[in-house]
Amino acid sequence: MNSRKPRRADVTTVEIIGGPEALEVGLGSYDERWAEVYLHHRRRILDALAAVDVDVEHIGSTSVPGLAAKPIVDIVVAVADITAEEDYLGGLLAAGYELRVREPGHRLVRTPTRDVHVHVYERGDAAVHEYLLFRDHLRTNADDRALYESVKRALLGRQQWNDMNDYADAKNDVILAIKTRARSAHQ
Repeated sequence: MNSRKPRRADVTTVEIIGGPEALEVGLGSYDERWAEVYLHHRRRILDALAAVDVDVEHIGSTSVPGLAAKPIVDIVVAVADITAEEDYLGGLLAAGYELRVREPGHRLVRTPTRDVHVHVYERGDAAVHEYLLFRDHLRTNADDRALYESVKRALLGRQQWNDMNDYADAKNDVILAIKTRARSAHQ
């Protein structure tokens, strides 16, 4: 985390606006248009937050060429102070994103069509580093990319998911194993 003092204490609970949502999309083959969608939303975010110093990165499976993914583009935005929502949240909402999650250290806004998820973290948060480590490793390691895709396919083929978060949680073991290999490869 950042060493500077936040403006206020962060939230202490998880608020999911709208409650649990079933996972209604399946995996599709990699689509080169996902990079274009990211670039469009990157510009939209930077325009909305022109007065704020932010970092914006494409993360998640849609950021990895060759990897099958749900057609949801994930973006991470790093801000100076996650507790200072007045610096960034209003701009993102005015740009057409909707607040979905408010939890300690993390906010999630998304498009009304739910095809773009924007994860907001404080600059220096370990989660941002972890997203980029995972993304960059999958971009260069075909074996782990294939493993990750096979696990996702198996999970989606096994059952219906009443909450997207449950599906995400079910991938944790393989994600942790891949990140361990990624750290070893970068030492």
